[in-house]
Amino acid sequence: MSFSVAIIGRPNVGKSTLFNRLVGKKLALVDDRPGVTRDRREGEAHLADLTFTIIDTAGLEQGDVASLSGRMRAQTEAAIEIADAVFFVIDARTGVTPTDRHFAELVRRANKPIILIANKAEGKQGEAGALDAYELGLGEPVPLSAEHGDGFSSLYEALLDALPDETAAPAEPEEGEGPRLVLDHEEDGSELDLTKPLRIAVVGRPNAGKSTLINRILGEERLLTGPEAGITRDSIGVDFAWAGPQGPRQIKLWDTAGMRRRANVQDKLEKLAVADAIRAVRFAEIVVVLLDATIPFEKQDLSIADLVEREGRGLVFALNKWDLVEDPNKTLKELREEADLLMPQLRGSPVVPVSGLTGGGLDKLMAAVMRVHETWNKRISTGKLNRWLTATIDRTPPPAVSGRRIKIRYMTQPKARPPYFVLFGNQLLNLPTSYERFLVNGLRETFDLPGVPIRISKRTSENPYAHKASRQR
Repeated sequence: MSFSVAIIGRPNVGKSTLFNRLVGKKLALVDDRPGVTRDRREGEAHLADLTFTIIDTAGLEQGDVASLSGRMRAQTEAAIEIADAVFFVIDARTGVTPTDRHFAELVRRANKPIILIANKAEGKQGEAGALDAYELGLGEPVPLSAEHGDGFSSLYEALLDALPDETAAPAEPEEGEGPRLVLDHEEDGSELDLTKPLRIAVVGRPNAGKSTLINRILGEERLLTGPEAGITRDSIGVDFAWAGPQGPRQIKLWDTAGMRRRANVQDKLEKLAVADAIRAVRFAEIVVVLLDATIPFEKQDLSIADLVEREGRGLVFALNKWDLVEDPNKTLKELREEADLLMPQLRGSPVVPVSGLTGGGLDKLMAAVMRVHETWNKRISTGKLNRWLTATIDRTPPPAVSGRRIKIRYMTQPKARPPYFVLFGNQLLNLPTSYERFLVNGLRETFDLPGVPIRISKRTSENPYAHKASRQR
């Protein structure tokens, strides 16, 4: 049976280190400074033969409800509410603090099974702090070291005792039962697989409204928001189902940290957050670049879009804060023309006005994402490609280089995601970049490939008489 556990504790007790150890990956950002984690992050944890959902949370701090620390605490309380059990973590080296006592009472009132963890328990100082944890009245503490991987067998036993029903071994399936393998050999000219979640990353400059927009899409305050720039640090992935016109579609949606110009990023933590955002782009299939509609297409916006193109992901521009634009129709037309002018390598990328504050334009945004995803997976038959190629070369043949004509014999598309084409012929290594761009633009226009990168590679036929000529010399 599946279950979930929330990791709770004051700042800098090692919650994210414990989270990373349980999921087996460095998903959560870790630093010596307190308060690195702000949003709650979920992952698939593995502990011996147990597999469950683990929730990393922000450090519990006292503060006004409207303050950043107060909003972070609200996110942590939401994690406690949805979890089946709680890992309450203290720092064994520091011992029990007044903050630990205060929030131990909060966790106790949640009426959930609680496992008290004394982290950083290695060494004599850690052992003494682990014994002090008894005074919290949360049961026997589990001494462990999340950094070094010590004590997890004791954590496993404590989890079995806390959740006996959820951790019980599943019943053996009766004879004849079991998973069925379904094979589908139909070729439909696409690599689109609707059974897999569509991976979307939302990126942009700081304070563009990424978390607010995602909360509006989800219909809940899932992510931490506020007027302060740079609230989001970790790239947080959220699973949900989007009720589209063709039925619900499973989606994995990533919120990312704001990405400033590289020269302005000096802080180590911000560098880690930006690296995490770039990793989210690489794992995504479609990337939504969120722009501030009042100051769109800044240099950094274009740098982010160029990153998306280099990584080969589908692109959708979303113009946030559209409710602040005075002349929407005229402005939208101008911005779409500007997008094609500034990003010719992604010509035709959808530019969709939205408002994270009011929820306007979300259906159009998701529809644009679905269209770009279909295009990103599109396969074009070799016959259609070569009929187009022949007509194109007849109208505009490639230029001669050093008095020798370049011959393009045929073209094929071996794969999609993004569309990837291969040219075969002679002297193709000398094919000018301008003519290659001409072919790319023709492919994009003829076969309706807007908003996705197009890759072309060239394979030159070997000259069968080259070795004879070398002998004669």
